[in-house]
Amino acid sequence: MGAGLGTGFAGMSAAAVISPMLITFLGMDPYMAVGIALSSDVLASAVSAYTYGKNKNLDIRNGLIMMVSVLTFTVVGSYAASLVPSTTMGGFSVFMTFLLGVKFIVRPVMTTKEAMAGVSAKKRAVQSILCGVLVGFICGFIGAGGGMMMLLILTSVLGYELKTAVGTSVFIMAFTALTGAVSHFTIGGAPDWTVFALCVLFTLVWARIAAVFANKASPKTLNRATGVVLVILGVVIMLFNVLT
Repeated sequence: MGAGLGTGFAGMSAAAVISPMLITFLGMDPYMAVGIALSSDVLASAVSAYTYGKNKNLDIRNGLIMMVSVLTFTVVGSYAASLVPSTTMGGFSVFMTFLLGVKFIVRPVMTTKEAMAGVSAKKRAVQSILCGVLVGFICGFIGAGGGMMMLLILTSVLGYELKTAVGTSVFIMAFTALTGAVSHFTIGGAPDWTVFALCVLFTLVWARIAAVFANKASPKTLNRATGVVLVILGVVIMLFNVLT
């Protein structure tokens, strides 16, 4: 439920919510827990992207451009991380989730689609490539924060209207999560199918509910709802991390 709400409202990766819960309460192997979380992301992000796209709140063209950059430089970032000593970066995505939630409540994103249309297609494409490189490298290097990084960059750097930013973010995440899930299960073997099915099902249902609500809400209401969801999830994940 938490992962679905985070995905539908804010394009947040389910891995940030589901992984710590499976590891803490079920004692699941972290690698397998991430694989199940990524699998939950695939359908939840896809149905959210469909809902946002149906309401014309999705930039497919630049989303595809950014996705290629993100996937490519995630690999580069992972390789770079293997060359340096391990550092404690696990709390990065948690604090980012919390702070981004506060940001949406205190300073809501009120950019309009008309303002977005004022940016040339060429400039938007170049921005998408450069931002995709940044998001991919950081996620590959520290292993976290993809959904939140994309939302932050799409709204604050590229100047996207909030609904379009979330729609584009979940569109990209559907593909990146599928790539990650297949990789995890190929390397780590089959998951616990009961846990897998429950996580995928409930993340999908609540992502759909959140996405439908988000697309009908006013910008002010959506900013507040997104901020509240992110703050709550950030606090809950911090508590889970304390327990582990």
